Amino acid sequence: MRLGAHESIAGGLHLAFDRARMVGCDAVQLFVKSNRAWAVKPLSDEDIRLFKEKAAETGIHPAVGHASYLLNPAAPDEDLWRKSRDTLIIELERCEALDIPYLVLHPGSHMDAGEEEGLKRVARALGEVHAATRGFRARILLETTAGQGTNLGYRFEQLAWLIENTPEGERLGVCLDTCHAFAAGYELRTPEGYEATLEEFDRIIGLSRLLAVHLNDSKNGLGSRVDRHEHIGKGVLGLETFRMVVNDPRLAALPGLLETPKSDDLHEDIENLAVLRSLLDSRQPSAASS
Repeated sequence: MRLGAHESIAGGLHLAFDRARMVGCDAVQLFVKSNRAWAVKPLSDEDIRLFKEKAAETGIHPAVGHASYLLNPAAPDEDLWRKSRDTLIIELERCEALDIPYLVLHPGSHMDAGEEEGLKRVARALGEVHAATRGFRARILLETTAGQGTNLGYRFEQLAWLIENTPEGERLGVCLDTCHAFAAGYELRTPEGYEATLEEFDRIIGLSRLLAVHLNDSKNGLGSRVDRHEHIGKGVLGLETFRMVVNDPRLAALPGLLETPKSDDLHEDIENLAVLRSLLDSRQPSAASS
């Protein structure tokens, strides 16, 4: 597994690679535009050049995009739904221009319109995004969620439904978040629970669709439906969960990305990556050879 973290794009998208190198990442996740505003300045040729140069210089790959948290493709409000769809198109276009293979997306919140209606709106939005980006290599990865509030995507069946019912749904992949899956009710702490969860994922969605993993411990318990990340080994999931994840040969080729709490000096990323690497079986292939 190629271990990395979500890094800031303050000062320029390409600077995420410098921050990732500073903390010792093999892979990196970043927002492809400001996460706090709908408005976006178009990418310049210089932006694209700097980004690709840093990617080559650092050897950090893959770079995984994360869609803005402002987006809600399940929104019952038509204006917010259109805004979310249009911004998602822009973000996927940016991924394509920057050679970012994946854009992680929370499926959204139905806002009391009901799960069935919410899922239909997500499928419609994703279908229109696909229609606007035909031929792209960049793919959207639907992220497993904790199911907090009216959030969708907390059951594997919901993600499978979206893949099946979205036009060009074969383009969709999945990002499994350890904290979210656990909070949604999937046991990961024991060998039996972990294996049962992966087998259920494979049966319902297919492990071939799993293209990224978010490595987050959880502040809250199994089935809590509360999305609160904790440092690796300091939450309810514990170290043994992450030992199983980072040594699972089925996940060996995937980016494993931290979204744990951190401050500006990034020391938490350094510490969490060190903990994860301490759990690696020495017989597993190194990141450099994966």
